[in-house]
Amino acid sequence: MSILEVIALNARDAVAAQEGGADRLELVADMASDGLTPSVATFREVSRAVDIPIRVMLRDAEGFAPGNLKHLRRQAWELREAGASEFVLGFLDAGGEIDEGVTLNLLAELEGCAWTFHRALDNSNDVFRSWATVQTLGCDTVLAAGSPKGVEDGLENLKKLTAQTPPALLVGGGLQQRHVSELLAAGVTGFHVGSAVRPSGWDSPVDVASVREWVTLLV
Repeated sequence: MSILEVIALNARDAVAAQEGGADRLELVADMASDGLTPSVATFREVSRAVDIPIRVMLRDAEGFAPGNLKHLRRQAWELREAGASEFVLGFLDAGGEIDEGVTLNLLAELEGCAWTFHRALDNSNDVFRSWATVQTLGCDTVLAAGSPKGVEDGLENLKKLTAQTPPALLVGGGLQQRHVSELLAAGVTGFHVGSAVRPSGWDSPVDVASVREWVTLLV
């Protein structure tokens, strides 16, 4: 069974994604910075507006190192207090390897929560070595494009990663509809979209009809 995860910035996006048939949301703020932690207020608005799962981004700076880990832990705690139970996170060290120490430090706030290791994997020194490291951290999902350049460049890596699961592979990062049949044939079951369901770009809301098109592709 394939799933479609849609990036939401607010309750309006979330409602449109659910109406279009999305299975799950990734809730973020500030896509100009590639997605940062949303406010507690935004999470509450979204959680009241929809009843599909919401994975909340934990990231407070551009790049793949935390800006302020203590503050990020505080945000994680506040979001949990507000009812969040699923998250998205992941960090690299200065040498381009998975930063296990920082990731585990933040995970101390997330005991019992489901979580996705995000596209830090694509930007590491070696996607496959990093996958092996991430497998030890306890996530149930890895969001990846297979390449820092996006899905088009990473298709062959994604096919190889599919064979190495668990955790589950969620493909996103420049994902286009023309990639879907090849990825499905390779065994990919998770698909993640953002701008692809916003016909006018990030300044426009999620479009219900666009989400439905993606859902139809995955049936």
